[in-house]
Amino acid sequence: MEHTFATFGFPGEPGSDEFWAAAGAPASVPAGDGWATLFLWRGSPASVGFESWSEPVPLRRWGNTDCWYAEVAMPARLRVTYRFVTDDGACADPFNPAGAGGDRSIAATPDAPAQPHWPAIGAEDVLPLPRTRIRWSSERLGGRRTVRVHPAGGGGPVVLLLDGDDWLYLHPAMTAFDSAVAHGEMPAVTLVFLPAQAREAEFGCVAELWEAVRDELLPLVAESGVPADLDRLVVAGQSLGGLSAMYAALEFPELVSAVACQSGSFWWMPGAAGLADPMGGPVGGAIAARLRERPDLSGLRVAFDVGEHEARMLPHCELVETLAEQAGATVRVSRSASGHDRAGWRHALLRDVAWALR
Repeated sequence: MEHTFATFGFPGEPGSDEFWAAAGAPASVPAGDGWATLFLWRGSPASVGFESWSEPVPLRRWGNTDCWYAEVAMPARLRVTYRFVTDDGACADPFNPAGAGGDRSIAATPDAPAQPHWPAIGAEDVLPLPRTRIRWSSERLGGRRTVRVHPAGGGGPVVLLLDGDDWLYLHPAMTAFDSAVAHGEMPAVTLVFLPAQAREAEFGCVAELWEAVRDELLPLVAESGVPADLDRLVVAGQSLGGLSAMYAALEFPELVSAVACQSGSFWWMPGAAGLADPMGGPVGGAIAARLRERPDLSGLRVAFDVGEHEARMLPHCELVETLAEQAGATVRVSRSASGHDRAGWRHALLRDVAWALR
């Protein structure tokens, strides 16, 4: 009887040298309205852990071989971060060249849109880092942090990347922005990678972070020697970072000229993060409440994106999108082929920053 792996194009007997020589990134075949995707692991018992889209899926062993596998039902249009979890810890997929940091990989269904400018990064690869780094000891925020600065295409308007370490060490944003600028898809920009130290405290709707950015960080960028147009600031953030970016646009309009927001945590209200169901409160949370006051956003450009598989996030994001446009902002709305996952957000990041700077 033909084994199940032949459906996915694998030759030879499972566990044979011929079989493992053909192993690669997860393979998908049509199944109903979506896809059946095969994940392979060689050696010991393991499970597939997904970033946000699904609960972990245990692997099954093929007979007495060293072949462990899972056939996972995936919806149409999905790009997802995953890793293999064993008794010894977690690691990236050794057969998949598309990685995200040292212990994660990226899988995509065949109908997921391409992500130009983002190179495939393996688990062993070391991502390039900007040459310029700023040692920032903040009086307002406390603590010290290293902020990297990169002039893509020679420098221009400042693009402040919240959760900057993720865009340095998990996804190669410097390389991707350089490529987008070189291909004429966005103007030259100056990237400022701002790491978070206490995300929930810093990225809630609080003024201290943005006062510190305005009064402490941007003057340091000006003194760094990197060309930067400090009169045009685009803030790019995801999840709680997206919430904070939108808060900054509302409360510091003289500072923020545009926002690129992916999957903003617009369920947020004071104290909501500590609830058993933080998304179950008022739709749109604190940002929607502020937008109902109808601030004048006529000078603001804001691009909203959210993963199309983030069912519980969508109502919160949709209300904020509508209210921002009603307040006069120039709004762009899109949906990524992902869940709550940087693997889906990263194309939107490039596209939306380019749009914000038009």
